[in-house]
Amino acid sequence: MNPIPKPSDVPQRAAVSPTGVTLSDPFWSPYTDLVQNVVIPYQYEALHDRAPGAEPSGAIQNFRIAAGQAEGEYVGWVFQDSDLAKWLEAVGYSLQIKRDADLERRADELIELIEAAQHPDGYLNTYFTIKEPGKRWTNLTDCHELYCAGHMIEAAVSYYEATGKDKLLNVMKRMIEHIETVFGKGEGQLRGYDGHQEIELALVKLYTLTEEERYLKLAAFFVNERGQEPNFLRQEWEQRGRRGHFNPNLQDRIDTSYYQADKPVREQTVAVGHAVRAVYMYTAMADLARLTGDQELEAACRTLWHNVTRSQMYVTGGIGSTHHGEAFTFDYDLPNDTIYAETCASIGLIFFAQRMLLLEPKSEYADVMERALYNNVLGSMAQDGKHYFYVNPLEVWPQACSCNPGKHHVKSERQAWFGCACCPPNVARLLTSLNRYVYTQRGDTLYANLYIGSELSAELGGTSVQIKQHAELPWNGVVRFEIAAEQEARFALALRVPNWSPDMNVSINGENLNFSAAELQDGYLLLERDWKNGDVVEILLTIQTTLVYADIRVRADVHKAAIQRGPLVYCAESADNGEPIVALRLSQHATFSERPATDLPGGAIAVETEALRSVTTATDNEAGSLYRTKPPVLEPTKLTAVPYYLWGNRGQGEMTVWLNTSEK
Repeated sequence: MNPIPKPSDVPQRAAVSPTGVTLSDPFWSPYTDLVQNVVIPYQYEALHDRAPGAEPSGAIQNFRIAAGQAEGEYVGWVFQDSDLAKWLEAVGYSLQIKRDADLERRADELIELIEAAQHPDGYLNTYFTIKEPGKRWTNLTDCHELYCAGHMIEAAVSYYEATGKDKLLNVMKRMIEHIETVFGKGEGQLRGYDGHQEIELALVKLYTLTEEERYLKLAAFFVNERGQEPNFLRQEWEQRGRRGHFNPNLQDRIDTSYYQADKPVREQTVAVGHAVRAVYMYTAMADLARLTGDQELEAACRTLWHNVTRSQMYVTGGIGSTHHGEAFTFDYDLPNDTIYAETCASIGLIFFAQRMLLLEPKSEYADVMERALYNNVLGSMAQDGKHYFYVNPLEVWPQACSCNPGKHHVKSERQAWFGCACCPPNVARLLTSLNRYVYTQRGDTLYANLYIGSELSAELGGTSVQIKQHAELPWNGVVRFEIAAEQEARFALALRVPNWSPDMNVSINGENLNFSAAELQDGYLLLERDWKNGDVVEILLTIQTTLVYADIRVRADVHKAAIQRGPLVYCAESADNGEPIVALRLSQHATFSERPATDLPGGAIAVETEALRSVTTATDNEAGSLYRTKPPVLEPTKLTAVPYYLWGNRGQGEMTVWLNTSEK
């Protein structure tokens, strides 16, 4: 394998996500506090099988059994270890925000347990320790050994960054040493990769922390081997007698596209298969393209990004349109009521967007990151921090969820926990690391990707600079940057122009700037000047309520519109509008008024407009008929829409994002 260049050898990719950022935002800080004070403690109890009304996790008990500290049977999915790993990663990010001695003690105890479960040769996986001890590395297609290792590596990096403690880091380094003996191009080694991508991006994180080139080389090996011929997953499946972990019956074929392994990654042009696996892989591909200067890999990332976001993404930033395999289907197939849009998939899309921003500064990446964050991801967690959606629908009819087998995966109420609980700790680790997504830095240019109140410390223009951002999104478009510098310094502050804001007014020290769209660089306004202590940049973004229409090739949304206000997608609930929701019709020329949503938390704004409701009438001889010759009567009514991320917080009921429209 060719040597992997270090980041310093690839100056055109020299971009970083500043870590010296702390959030102080009226909208997002309460969510960070919620995760720290409620979500992390609640999930700790859930992982210990002590959360009331929640399905047993078994994750920690499995480690106790594997460590010889308890007896019993393995509980949960084959990848149950990853739930604990993601929780620990969230703890690491939380401790970076605020040290908590009691939380740190609990985490240290669990890390001791993880270390005790590790084999002398470095291997770590409770499923194969407890349940199938003689079958390590025999079913990479299904059994998630490298996936679990990847999540534990991410946890180790996060925890080390927060505390300086390296016990878990050393555990995972020993695991990687073991992995390096198993995988590679040497005699007796496996030229394989995991069926569920994750370790690839985790190894890049470890490389970034340690600057040990072997970790980057291993990540590149797993990415580069994927989809090569002879196909590893197909060979492995043949060796297992054409039987899988989840399907032990004899199979006629294996669909390697489900694992994004049907062709080499550089030849992939369309997002296929399991959505989470796909975007985790794309994230690692973008990482490697940036760090190694691999232009072929970069081109593949860009092509796949365009396919996902321009052909297979929901208006809420959800991806993965079918529950069959939690997968992509085909371009423009975006049903609203049988949708999947797994929370983890949107989180993976945010990872991918951030890495693309690091690769090349284009506002479209930040637009998607913002869309997925404010809508799909945030909407997956209840305001109490203890209930979650795994699936994030755009249309809900509660009776159909319970009575139609094709919609059983869609829930009309958030759940306390899941047997497959990958999403709740994923939300926790994203929200506690949100400070890493606000900015990217390329040399002496600082890109403001998200307008979130925060404080930044960075080296810009050869001097130490602090930038305090005040933001009032999503309810108000006022943003303010205050600059403090030790001495006058020349650098550029790049301001993203959101795709939802038709106008953006900017002033520096009270003096308005006049600029045109032609002056923007890939959707950013670059303010390059000699900045001095006390300089102030003020922005006014236009936040207005508007109708959004899908491409007509999205058949589920033809003659329909969604309501959007700023970065927020809205929905109509039966709590405000009665039932059936689908009987409502909007005018394409609708005008909206705004009011405080007093029955929803967080200062939410509801929007209202005049609408029509279809009402069935019947003559005497048609009374009780299922079908009739007269059309429904259209009666005037008022339609109220609320932010999608808040739906389902007022009890069970119908909901829809896409509403029927007419020209009148």
